[in-house]
Order: sequence, then structure tokens, then C-alpha cells
Amino acid sequence: MALRLNQGNWYARRLGGSSVGLPDIIAVNNKDAVLLSIEAKSGTGDVLYVPSDQTVRCLLISSMFSFYCERHSILAFKFSRKKRYKRMGKIVYEKRKLVEHYKIADRYENRKNIPIIKCTYEGETFEMNGKKCKYIKLADYKMPFQQIKLKINGV
Repeated sequence: MALRLNQGNWYARRLGGSSVGLPDIIAVNNKDAVLLSIEAKSGTGDVLYVPSDQTVRCLLISSMFSFYCERHSILAFKFSRKKRYKRMGKIVYEKRKLVEHYKIADRYENRKNIPIIKCTYEGETFEMNGKKCKYIKLADYKMPFQQIKLKINGV
């Protein structure tokens, strides 16, 4: 993802993730004063989870850089082309469409108890607190590499 973010006015770096207590990726657009603190998850199942401490890391980095007019903590979910599951005791892979969801987690910035965030293949998000699982609608974020720029008459 960092490679896809490094285009135009965007600069991104992988930071090392959970082993160093930082988010997976930081991306900035210095021209437009935008900072993205990104926690990335990928997998072969139908559900991916972001532990609360990893969401907290994104939020802390985002709040550190108040110079940027626009700052977002992004939870990135990538569901691979192969779905993995067990059938009759054997691990089976089934082909499916590669799906990516980018969710804004800024709503947790001033909360004390950050929940585990669950995202489904379809892009639905849930908060998990203990045994409770509550549907929430985290807003989608359109990543710079998802935005199509059309040139009309050389403009």
C-alpha cells in the first residue's frame, strides 16, 4: 500500500507496525496538509480484526501532527482473492474477488475505551467489547490511488 500511496503529492512510509508501537503506514500530502495514519490488515477469511491497541497507535500519531489541517486514522482491510476455510477437516481455498475497504477511525479519538474493530468482506464494521458485538458504520475513505483523474481536452 505504501508504494501505491507514493504518487503525485503523496509520500508514504512503512513504519514497522506493532513490534515498534507505531501504525503500519504514515502518508502525507504536504501540499494540501493531509496526514493519514494507517493500520493495515489482510487475510483469507471473511472477517478481519483490528485490536484496540493498534487503533490507539494510529490515533496517537494522528494527534501528534496537529500542523496538518486534515488528519485521519485509517483502518485498511484487504481480503485476498483466495478464501480459506475448512471443509470435511481439510483446508480449502476458493477463488473470489480481491476486496479492499478503507475506514475512518477518527470517531475514537477522544474515547477512553477503544473497542476491537471487526470488518467483514462486504465492508460492514462492528465494535467488539468483551462478548458484545455492535454494528457501527465507519465512514469509507477514498485513498489517493482510488481517485481517478480525467483529462479532458488536455486539462
